[in-house]
Amino acid sequence: MRPSIAQLADTTIRLADLAFPCGRVHVHRTRLAFIHLDNLLHFAKHDRDGRIDGYAAAYLPDELIVLLFRGGDVATAVRFGEKGRGVVPIGNALKRIRAEPERGELAFCDAPLRQLAWMYESCAGPAAPRALPVQAPALVAEQLREETYSGVLEVIVDGRVSYLLFQNGRSMDGYFQGGKVDPGASLSARFDGLFAAAPDGTPPRVAAALFRPRDEVPSQAPDALLQIYRELFWAILAAAAVEVPDTAAKRALRLRDALSGIHKPLTAIGTPLDQEVVALVGTPGELTHALADWALQLLEELEILAPGIAPRVLRDATREHRFVLQKTDFYGKLPWTVTW
Repeated sequence: MRPSIAQLADTTIRLADLAFPCGRVHVHRTRLAFIHLDNLLHFAKHDRDGRIDGYAAAYLPDELIVLLFRGGDVATAVRFGEKGRGVVPIGNALKRIRAEPERGELAFCDAPLRQLAWMYESCAGPAAPRALPVQAPALVAEQLREETYSGVLEVIVDGRVSYLLFQNGRSMDGYFQGGKVDPGASLSARFDGLFAAAPDGTPPRVAAALFRPRDEVPSQAPDALLQIYRELFWAILAAAAVEVPDTAAKRALRLRDALSGIHKPLTAIGTPLDQEVVALVGTPGELTHALADWALQLLEELEILAPGIAPRVLRDATREHRFVLQKTDFYGKLPWTVTW
């Protein structure tokens, strides 16, 4: 199979050459046709050995999708492409991986949770490109020391991705892929060793970027939770329309459209149940906050027309999923007491 020639945005480095730091390799890079993806995704559910922090890198013809695992479960997904990087919905990422069994490849590895958080932030941020000294790229670390830079430096050398953390210009920690230095060497020695020329003297292809550090990998809201919130949105609307039949539905949809600029999940939550939901990247907390703010503003408006209806609407509309909402503190974000 001929590897893809697609290149990472703003670099001469091929997506097919990207490789990230790792601990133990569970699945060496293998054609997707030979990978049972569902077994890999659900390994942690039936075996303690599967409850790992790590990543699965899927090399597709025009992009690289990386699934980030926390405790054996997929927490989120990121992509590297010719037009840039970004965070992608897990469901969307899996569809694209499943669509390329013949041309795609996958590797599955352990990695420290903080490294995974940096991998995520390099795409969510996104990372800002950093110019490198042409003749001596390792001098970028010295430049950052002089600038008293605080953040993460990402360096890609011939596809090998490494990360170095700075605090007030001092290198504090790092994760390295490849290089010509003993793993037990100092941080600065390991960093300098990344830029060694090939045996024939060919200088490496190098790119660098900066981004702020992150300590944890945020979890995307699962599709099942999104579906519950969609049902709740329309249940609240329907219950409000029973109480205020003339204007409740119009007000609810007007508020949905007005608040979508503030709460992006509302676009997905407010999608009619008979339509396919739009792709969403959001945490459970963001979904809860979006639904609660919309419900608050809607019910405050309706309380003016029909005082006392808010607790009844919430009770009737959310009874079936009240335990889910209690767990996410949905009711705590509203000024009304709902009695069951």
